[in-house]
Amino acid sequence: MIELLRAAFGMAWRASRWLLVIRAAIALAGGLVPVVLAWLTKLLLDRLVAGVPASEVLTVVLGLAATGLAAALLPALGDFADAELIRRTQLAGRVELYRAIGGFGGLGRFEDPDFQDRLQLAVADGPATPAQVTANGLAIAQSTVTIAGFAVALASMAPWMTVVVALAAIPTIRAELTLARARAAMMLRLGHANRRELFYADLISSVTAAKEVRLYGLGNLFAARMTTELRRINRGMRDLDVRELRMQALLTGLGAVVAGGGLVWAALSARAGRLGVGDIVVFAAATGGVQNLLSSIIGHFGRTHQALLIFRHFRRVVLAPPDLVPPAGLPVLPVPPLRDAIELRDVWFRYGPSLPWILKGVNLTIRAGQATALVGLNGAGKSTIVKLLCRFYDPARGTVLWDGVDVRRFAVHDLRRRLGAVFQDFMSYDLSAAENVGLGDVARLDDRTAIRAAAERAGAHTAVENLPSGYDTLLTRFFAPDEPDDAGGVQLSGGQWQRLALARAFMRADRDLLILDEPSAGLDAAAEHEVHTRLRTLRHGSTSVLISHRLSTVRDADTIAVLSEGVVSELGDHTALLAAGGAYAGLFTLQAAGYADELHPSTGG
Repeated sequence: MIELLRAAFGMAWRASRWLLVIRAAIALAGGLVPVVLAWLTKLLLDRLVAGVPASEVLTVVLGLAATGLAAALLPALGDFADAELIRRTQLAGRVELYRAIGGFGGLGRFEDPDFQDRLQLAVADGPATPAQVTANGLAIAQSTVTIAGFAVALASMAPWMTVVVALAAIPTIRAELTLARARAAMMLRLGHANRRELFYADLISSVTAAKEVRLYGLGNLFAARMTTELRRINRGMRDLDVRELRMQALLTGLGAVVAGGGLVWAALSARAGRLGVGDIVVFAAATGGVQNLLSSIIGHFGRTHQALLIFRHFRRVVLAPPDLVPPAGLPVLPVPPLRDAIELRDVWFRYGPSLPWILKGVNLTIRAGQATALVGLNGAGKSTIVKLLCRFYDPARGTVLWDGVDVRRFAVHDLRRRLGAVFQDFMSYDLSAAENVGLGDVARLDDRTAIRAAAERAGAHTAVENLPSGYDTLLTRFFAPDEPDDAGGVQLSGGQWQRLALARAFMRADRDLLILDEPSAGLDAAAEHEVHTRLRTLRHGSTSVLISHRLSTVRDADTIAVLSEGVVSELGDHTALLAAGGAYAGLFTLQAAGYADELHPSTGG
């Protein structure tokens, strides 16, 4: 916990050290003000009772006025400083968090439910917790200064009362720590429910899901599931609130008994002449103040403890070790241009220790300068091989070699700079048309010439040019226009999005390996023929991997690998595989027969 405190204060210090110093000065002054007010009030009453000259009374009154002004201004200044510190620390925390998330080279962590719960807490609340810890810590310091002043006052009049007040605080401290741990544990435990609730809420309001939700009448179903998750969340939070209310009631009663007993003693002592009128005021202020401030300190301490428990999740994400590491003891190598081949040698892979094997000893060579096609039934492992080629995962066994070198010897970001890809589940970014293409090569994001050339290769240029603002058109209706006269965003068809995804890949057409995973899945027959004609021209003389369920689009590949039962069951070009009469020939004949039946329907006699 000490290490977490140090890290939290360190982040706040790095975010704005001068603001932190100013906030500490405000806390110190704020801690002294109540004590000064109490002593000045005592002094005023004592002087009034003693009948001193008016000038001496006026001096104290002016001191009270100045201190009261400080008491009114300091909280506002403290709130402003806290808000600014939170803004700056949250910004610094998000930069650190996003840098760490961006540093995860693979996909494994993002598919781990436990890590997802931790990540969601870190993203939602983690960046703000250092400022919360700092603000609570300064509030504790401020209250401690005030308590120290009042403790001196109590000790000068009734030392035993100081001991009683301190002992009465012990149950409160234990209760707040218990509640803080319970709050943090509840937030983590409800992480699954929160994510499910957000999932159903997104389905109800999402433009993407709107058609099916309305066609199939799913709105009430998803709304019911969402409210079920909300009730589960509310039930957990309500149980915690009831527990906290019960505990606070008992602790408040204990505090009232202590303060009431102290005031009875003070009244009796004043009647006996052992205390003056000013002493009673100071004693009452000190007793009530210490009780309230101890409760405040304990509350801040509990909130600090809770914030630190959340900050721990933030730190675990930020400090998580690399997920894709080079072999132990071997230096990282630069990625050379591909000259010979990429080889998968006895590659085994599955997505989790308890899940079935997807690849069971795949051996495959992807020759440089040639097109290699992967075909097979759904679940055969085609897209998994693509993920291994992109090094989103490392094989559980076996190796992926780049000109004979294990790809784990390369820095993952350097390797990916040599790849271009269109994924089956490509992204549709809520950005402009130009950005949707330019994201394929961030270094040329503002290069309109390159962006237009990529769009032309993908057959998307004409459609983009005809948009209301051409390449500057926002491809979403999720955001409102920035300017009143802005035409706003537009929605593209699935085929148009597919072409933009192809154009994005063509921004990297000069890379060593081009991966095309179902590149024409969303296109009509004419567009598909046009795209594959363009792809054949683009692939000529370059290294490419093509996946398609439509075998007519891969027949011109130099090598076709048929995947079945986790291995390469057939390998060769189209002519050789047809001659072999195996699974590929059967699938190709089946698809060809479907088209033949449409062209030449049989007639009955």
